Amino acid sequence: MKNWIIDRLKSFVYILLPLTIGGWTIASCSESDDDEGEYSNWKERNEQYFASLEDSLRAHPTTWLKLKSFTLDEASEGKPTDYIYVKVVEAGEEGENPMYTDSVRVSYQGRLIPTATYPEGRVFDGTVYGKYSHVTNATARQLASAQIDGYTTALLHMHRGDHWRVFIPSELAYGSSGTESGSVPAYSVVIFDMTLIDFSPAGQVMPAWSSRRMRP
Repeated sequence: MKNWIIDRLKSFVYILLPLTIGGWTIASCSESDDDEGEYSNWKERNEQYFASLEDSLRAHPTTWLKLKSFTLDEASEGKPTDYIYVKVVEAGEEGENPMYTDSVRVSYQGRLIPTATYPEGRVFDGTVYGKYSHVTNATARQLASAQIDGYTTALLHMHRGDHWRVFIPSELAYGSSGTESGSVPAYSVVIFDMTLIDFSPAGQVMPAWSSRRMRP
């Protein structure tokens, strides 16, 4: 009787074991498939997304800008990916622009292009990770010269108080490698909401800042 029970238990375990393993295998494949689906054909999708921005520029010439990378010769037309696109969300003050060597105070949020899971684009960096509002966002001090080329290009054309949505091709962002942390995959177009709060020459103290200075 004892041996019969042991044999029955062995058979029961052998039946369950493939199911258990199979269940984990299915879950693992499903999770992998989700990841692959989120970023499948990522390079092509980003290229198509960036190319479509030219239509936005044509449709809204008064609120969209196309700016060539500050590292390149303005005299030549260059490739499409030598440029960034800008949607002017809010115009700030007239006046000076930052210099390449200046310190800047900015409020910003960096995102990837929209995907099924992140219809607004996954946030990978910024002074805020919730709803972007330059009135309540935290700010950061940066060196204009220490950023990716597309971000610096935008800064050098901005005025105090400008709120821009900046679309940067991978060639002027994190390239064919992405970030070391993996937060930005290779070949990613990156989108920055950015507000230039203030700037000052190298070695000069920047005035203290309060969010009350920004228009609601």
